[in-house]
Amino acid sequence: MKLKRSVSLAILAAATLISAFSAFAQNHNGFDRDHYFDVQHYTIRASFDRTKKKVFGDTTVSVRSLKPFFTTVELDAVDLDFESVKLEPAGTDLKYRLAPGKVIVMLDRGYSPDETVSIRFKYTASPKKGVYFVDAENGDSQVQHSAQIWSQGEAEEARHWFPSWDFPSDKATSEEYITADKDETVIGNGELLGKEDTSDGKTTWHYKMPVPHSTYLVSFVIGNYVRVDDKYKDIPLGFYVYPGKELTARNAFGTTKDMIAVYEELTGVPFPYNKYDQTIVAKFQFGGMENITATTMADSEIFFGDFEFGKGIVVDLVSHELAHSWFGDLVTCRNWAELWLNEGFATYMEAAYREKKFGRADYERKLQLDADEFLGNDSTTRSRHGLFNLRAGDPDKLFDTSAVTYNKGGIVIHMLREQVGTENFWRAINAYLNKHKFANVGSEDLRTEMETASGQDLAWFFDQWVYHSGAPRLAVTSSYSASKKSITVTITQTQKADALVPAAFRLPLQFEVDTPLGEVSKDIEVTKRVETFTLKVKAKPTLVKLVPDFKTPAKTVKIAKIAYGK
Repeated sequence: MKLKRSVSLAILAAATLISAFSAFAQNHNGFDRDHYFDVQHYTIRASFDRTKKKVFGDTTVSVRSLKPFFTTVELDAVDLDFESVKLEPAGTDLKYRLAPGKVIVMLDRGYSPDETVSIRFKYTASPKKGVYFVDAENGDSQVQHSAQIWSQGEAEEARHWFPSWDFPSDKATSEEYITADKDETVIGNGELLGKEDTSDGKTTWHYKMPVPHSTYLVSFVIGNYVRVDDKYKDIPLGFYVYPGKELTARNAFGTTKDMIAVYEELTGVPFPYNKYDQTIVAKFQFGGMENITATTMADSEIFFGDFEFGKGIVVDLVSHELAHSWFGDLVTCRNWAELWLNEGFATYMEAAYREKKFGRADYERKLQLDADEFLGNDSTTRSRHGLFNLRAGDPDKLFDTSAVTYNKGGIVIHMLREQVGTENFWRAINAYLNKHKFANVGSEDLRTEMETASGQDLAWFFDQWVYHSGAPRLAVTSSYSASKKSITVTITQTQKADALVPAAFRLPLQFEVDTPLGEVSKDIEVTKRVETFTLKVKAKPTLVKLVPDFKTPAKTVKIAKIAYGK
């Protein structure tokens, strides 16, 4: 997912560790969700009453037990009005009860782990989340579109329109039978297996997604669309836009196949699915959402691509959502505290695409914008959290601090690449994606692959950049001794330390001293709150500066004038 952005992007030693905090974060206490069964497949049938904003649902959930004697199934369900709950294929009625946000089904007997249990729910809902009904815009409206119905799953909205295990750690295959008006198009996940007209003059579209995926990635879009076709190798690419906006589709999505080629080259992992659709919708609360094989885009963001000033925004949005096909859809965070593994990587891959396409300078420019946005947020916010998000217990607030999860996440991944080296970095990424494909990950899984590829111990790196929060703020002072012909440089870390913010970050740096006889530079590694370095110089120095080698862009630096002595 990518949040909406305004057109003007505002530029806004190891650490002393708290062992209890680090252990808490690394063990994921309080954020993983235990369950005693594994969903195998969802078959979702849905039709709609637009006037009443109502969903008529018919969902079959197939599960297998993770314990020896399986007698109940508890699923997430918010304000679903159940008409029947039956065991399939027998059609036997099952007893059930409702709890806040749950439906708990009592099975007809105890089942073993080698048995699949299929439960069919028929219900109605008037969802406040999960499914959104959008009125048509006609007449003098700047953007004209038909009435739309579309779903949004992340973080935990699927439960508002179909019973499910609505948490990222459970992956299942799915298929959808979505009924719409005959003149409308339905876009869903996976392959379109067919369409069938109904007795009441509508059409049911059947999509099947045969690859396991997290529940929040299930989606559909209904509306009047034209499809603009493209192709990458044998993978069909579909761009769904409003009639008359075909040129917009080319402007916004025309580079998708180039992006896929770049991501395949970088990761060494082929595009994982058999299609990739991108569909614009109105009044979307985010910039885009990486629903598996069927990304949903805010029309307001995509239309920027029709103007020169907005093309960069659209390039980043399209590349971000595409990157989720690897980072988020194929390999998914195991809980919401680890969301940075989805969003930080997708943000970083925006820059990685730019590096391949436009060069290193554009890569660094993009990352510096992200660093500045994070640092600006970090200097003003009262509610900090690390990349491992200790505030993730409330899914509704996951995106309130996006400058951390997205911008800092992308910057930290860049710094990790700088730490281990580019070749080791991409080798580790390839191993990470292949080892955990169609599964879930935490930060320690990423660390393991980076350590294996590089031979480095990266505990310090993950402790200060992932499990702790904040950023280093450096005050640099210097004094020159004419008699000794040396300059002493003192670097003080001034960030306000607390339980989450390290008193001292470990930082690779390089400072440079300008003199009339040339420049003198020194590579250093800062590990303490206050650290002093001395350098011999042949002439009176005129300037001290930290060289912007871009190893650690997530820092703020203030350099005082040189103090001259005897």
